[in-house]
Amino acid sequence: MINQKQISLIECPRDAMQGWKHFIPTEQKIKYINALLKVGFDTLDFGSFVSPKVVPQMADTKQVIDGLQMIDDSTKLLAIVANTRGAEEAVVFDEITYLGFPFSISPTFQIRNTNSTIEESLIRVVEIQELCIKNNKELVIYLSMGFGNPYGDAYDDEILLQWADEMVKRNINIISLADTVGVATPEQISFALTALIPKYPNTLFGVHLHSTATNWIEKLQSALDAGCTRFDGALKGIGGCPFAQDDLVGNMDSELMITYLAEKNLLKGIDTIALQESLLIASEIFK
Repeated sequence: MINQKQISLIECPRDAMQGWKHFIPTEQKIKYINALLKVGFDTLDFGSFVSPKVVPQMADTKQVIDGLQMIDDSTKLLAIVANTRGAEEAVVFDEITYLGFPFSISPTFQIRNTNSTIEESLIRVVEIQELCIKNNKELVIYLSMGFGNPYGDAYDDEILLQWADEMVKRNINIISLADTVGVATPEQISFALTALIPKYPNTLFGVHLHSTATNWIEKLQSALDAGCTRFDGALKGIGGCPFAQDDLVGNMDSELMITYLAEKNLLKGIDTIALQESLLIASEIFK
């Protein structure tokens, strides 16, 4: 059985908020993220340094940082960047531990999401990695559209493994397989993780799964059975990339994940009172 100390839950309020239909006031974002900081998550994917014209919801990320109450270093902050310029803005903040870069294995989605080709994005990975090393940050690569895409771009399991290998060659230590539009099957998840985790023991492989109320357990359990210890989620299962498609399947619901993992003695350190407070604030924001 997986040691409970190894399970890392990454809560993604940024993913939940970025495509929300109305602008969420900065003070409300600060209140929500401060509440989440008390829950006991390993990491909060809290904001992004991207063009405010492209993702206006995240235009106030710098102001949000100023309002955060970093109690200790038990919960770390991750910010998404789409290019080197965004990374340069992000690395100056001591509060941020991780920079996340979405590298799509779907050429169509990479253009839509980061306005760059896959070849250009590989150059960005190297540049951002250099910035992270110089500034004592850790780069997390999200292999988005990792289990298929809605555009008809070529996909099979070997393509995902190939790009994971390319990231390992570039000394990326944390790679998250992202089910951007919720198409992954438990079999796909199991195949990818059982192929990658033993092959690259010095690389941490996680999953960013989107799911429905009827298939989340099978997806989660398949990842657990394959030895995965890093899981992304969002309270209430809200979120998804606004550049993917309109009828997105939401994020895996963190509250359900917490209950499931705790029942299996795979999780500890969650403050249930802080969790309930966060859920109340989420109900105020996402309505």
